[in-house]
Amino acid sequence: MARVKNEARRALTWLGAIVVGLYGLLAVGVVTGGAAWTPNLALDLAGGREIVLTPVLAEGSDDTIDQADLDQAVDIIRRRIDGSGVAEAEISTQGQNIVVALPGNPSEETVALVTQSAQLQFRPVLYVGTPAPVTTDEASAEPSASASASAEATAEPSAEPSASETAEAAEDSSTETSAEPSASASASAEPSADASASADATAEPAEGTDASSLDWITEDVQAKYDALDCTKAENLSGVTPGDPAKADVVCDETGVAKYIVGPVEMDGTDVATATSGPEYNSQGSLTGRYEVRLDLTNEGGDTFADITGRIKDLESPRDQFAMVLDGVVISAPAVSTTITGGQASITGSFTQESAAQLANQLKFGALPMTLEVQSEQQISATLGADQLQKGLIAGLIGLVLVVIYSLIQYRALGLVTVGSLILAGGITYVLIALLSWTIGYRLSLAGVAGLIVAIGVTADSFIVYFERVRDELREGRSLQAAIDHGWRRARRTILASDAINILAAVVLYILAVGGVRGFAFTLGLTTLVDILVVFMFTHPVLMLLGKMRFFSSGHPWSGLDPRQLGRDTMYKGRGRIVRTDQPTLAERKAAAAAAATGDDANPAGEENR
Repeated sequence: MARVKNEARRALTWLGAIVVGLYGLLAVGVVTGGAAWTPNLALDLAGGREIVLTPVLAEGSDDTIDQADLDQAVDIIRRRIDGSGVAEAEISTQGQNIVVALPGNPSEETVALVTQSAQLQFRPVLYVGTPAPVTTDEASAEPSASASASAEATAEPSAEPSASETAEAAEDSSTETSAEPSASASASAEPSADASASADATAEPAEGTDASSLDWITEDVQAKYDALDCTKAENLSGVTPGDPAKADVVCDETGVAKYIVGPVEMDGTDVATATSGPEYNSQGSLTGRYEVRLDLTNEGGDTFADITGRIKDLESPRDQFAMVLDGVVISAPAVSTTITGGQASITGSFTQESAAQLANQLKFGALPMTLEVQSEQQISATLGADQLQKGLIAGLIGLVLVVIYSLIQYRALGLVTVGSLILAGGITYVLIALLSWTIGYRLSLAGVAGLIVAIGVTADSFIVYFERVRDELREGRSLQAAIDHGWRRARRTILASDAINILAAVVLYILAVGGVRGFAFTLGLTTLVDILVVFMFTHPVLMLLGKMRFFSSGHPWSGLDPRQLGRDTMYKGRGRIVRTDQPTLAERKAAAAAAATGDDANPAGEENR
């Protein structure tokens, strides 16, 4: 008995510590000014700002804007907004316009990200390293470890995917290409080593310096490289491009690598178009891979021939050129031959989708297109407030009905359900408020719907558990034994049910867009909270209640009354069994009195029943 109590109290203590810790963390955020006691609301509930953008081509341009270009612009804008921490933004196209709706009161920096035009740049790669910022210990490593980085590539290869991409002349598809990262990219073990190769340069290189020269890695560039953290989402999209006449530090768009690149040698105006498709060898047979074919303008083709002729014999990774769109590297293929004729083929470990995406990015970056603000207005939250009120009323009605059902069906035991629902609601609320503070999450009307559905999910777990316990009681077990056996059977069912809910939430969140993702997020979050509450509150509380005489004796109002469960006997401990259909002491006395007066023809039979 002592072991059971200790186990239950330990679980409740841990749960209490978790709840206090969560609310304490939120309180710290409120005091420091970064958080609020109420969650942030999405566009449909809080209103916001709507910006209508119109794409405009440069004067005299013969290009046209199609739906694929608009979709690419929407994708870039969405990545910028997500990287800035603004959640639940709505971005769509209406005809030739792009409509961006931002919840709340977005900052001017966020609005500027929306209207900023994308720029495509071609820069030579000087260095490739890991995405994390460089610590003081790493930066102070011995230069001799890789001081010869400019002479030979002996360093550990980079793990970034684009390193396996190779550019070759489109006319000569028989050129040997490598899909191995080590054949096309290398990263030094010490990020500061490249700076030492440039003799700790403190000034800009002299005019006319080769764009692939390590002299471009000045102390300022090295400091920027050391500080840049490519594991953060804000550095992977919507980054303002650096000075095109100087070296820069940029991230791979997937966040798995960090580059030091030289000055811009080509830009989007040098690209005529880009397409993707299956790769063919020199005999005209399919290789089973996909490629991106890049068509350049006449001037761009001449410049590209000069670039590839210069870098083809350099050590890795300086034999690569980086394609930088919107401030991040979308591809960095290696070159093994001089590419002439204005056509190039980029091959590597592409899928059909990734090849098409890269082609669209290059094509979009080549468009001389700007985004002009056609209109900008505030969106009222009046309709959203009305919908939120109705949603909360619906949730309250559902909660009341669940409470009434629990009290009627389980009587005093139903109070455990009520307490569990209240606790689950409190934990869910503080988690949403913390997510609003830490990752910019905003609660939408669809998210509120997910919270309402969670009431039924949580109540279902309790019903499964209670019914398992009552089944064990019907089989003649004591209450404590019924709780133990019932829990072992119920928890498998609860975990299986919640696992299905979590799987459904994850699939919805990945595949859906818009409000459905908000529903999926809250559904998954509340399902995890349900598991926490059932394991650390409901079961421990029931273990403690099983020691109370009110429940263990099967009181009619306990919810564990033998007559209510349809059982004739009840285990009382120490081998004692009580039949519930046996006359009570008062009934026996009445029968005896009747027998004494001759009212009962068979008193002995009654006594011996």
